[in-house]
Amino acid sequence: MNRISGPSGRAWAALAVPLVLILLILSAQGPLSHERSGRLHALGGALKDVSLPGGVTAALSACGSSRSPRPVPRGKGEEPAAVPSLSIGSYEYSGKGPHADGSSTFTVTVRLDPGTRPLFLPDTGKGTVARGQATIAIQGPRGEGRIASARGLTARVVRGPAGKPVPRPESGVHRFARTGDLALEVELPARAVCPGHSLADVGRCDPGGNRIEDCPVVAVTLADETVRLHRAAEAGFSAPGRFSDRLVAVLYEESVAGA
Repeated sequence: MNRISGPSGRAWAALAVPLVLILLILSAQGPLSHERSGRLHALGGALKDVSLPGGVTAALSACGSSRSPRPVPRGKGEEPAAVPSLSIGSYEYSGKGPHADGSSTFTVTVRLDPGTRPLFLPDTGKGTVARGQATIAIQGPRGEGRIASARGLTARVVRGPAGKPVPRPESGVHRFARTGDLALEVELPARAVCPGHSLADVGRCDPGGNRIEDCPVVAVTLADETVRLHRAAEAGFSAPGRFSDRLVAVLYEESVAGA
């Protein structure tokens, strides 16, 4: 019977030396931080944006970018304290088992504060608003860089804590009031998640962390011409052209939170 011999003692010693050196180098560098992994990921090769069904674009070219997910303001009235304003109420990953119908989803719920007067957003089809005019961008914890981006999204109108879908009103417009119970849901496509991450982990905070930088920075925007008109009316201006038509919401943003 043939016997396959293993390495001799001298051979094992020769193999162990490089391994020990590698371990010593890694130990000296410390654990691979999110910031360093983000830089390595960004250097891994430029990715191209990908077109998805329904006119959505997975903005993969931004993967690893250290640029803040808050967009540069494009008009008056877009500052965080202005009205109407958008805020993120929650985000949720819903995983479907192998025997369940449907697919996994990552959904961000945002709420509108219209100010002193209601904001009327036109329905863009089957209980939605801002068709093709919404975006989601997610930055990883601790400076990891961009881990998910999508544009060309559409917001669903929902009602109450359970997020019940709201059908198209007879008037064709949805009325958002400061004391109302309407909210909006925007879904992140799985293909908009950067390599090295999954839909299940883009919203996770670092385990054991209790500071704002231990959690991802989530940004949602949506645009509609009525937002521009509403801002002009709130400010008492007859010419709305100088005002932004876009609403911006950012959650766990260090500069805003003062962390």
